[in-house]
Amino acid sequence: MSEESQLTERASGPAIQVRRLVQSYQELHVLRGVDFDVARGSVFALLGSNGAGKTTIVRILSTLLRPGAGTAIVTGFDVATQAAEVRESIGPTGQFAAVDDILSGRENLVLVARLRQVRNPGRIAGELLARFALTDAPGGGCRRTPGACAAASTSR
Repeated sequence: MSEESQLTERASGPAIQVRRLVQSYQELHVLRGVDFDVARGSVFALLGSNGAGKTTIVRILSTLLRPGAGTAIVTGFDVATQAAEVRESIGPTGQFAAVDDILSGRENLVLVARLRQVRNPGRIAGELLARFALTDAPGGGCRRTPGACAAASTSR
């Protein structure tokens, strides 16, 4: 496949594609053939009971854990063979993403964007506050919508 067709496929395919994902810890089978796609620009919730494998999937998708079997493609890159490219293209965030509770939401977003060397961090922060309908209260931006912090870290 040519480099141009690879770039086109990365830009047009699903943001995440998981096929037959398997992971075990000794005798404990955590993931048994998991399949799902996440469309670009969509919001995706990974729900399940305690021990269902949610954290394991997130660790695999963020390249912190190699899958036992199956494939996971994130933004067009294979997590097992192109981990550096996956990490460069994502901005994972946890439930409590505010860097500093004293900073406003805008300041938190600008800080995250600057740490990730995003161009025009102030403009990006303003766009994200508007997109996620966030107020600029102290600590508010990133705590109420961790997705905004993830988006700030991946905007280019």
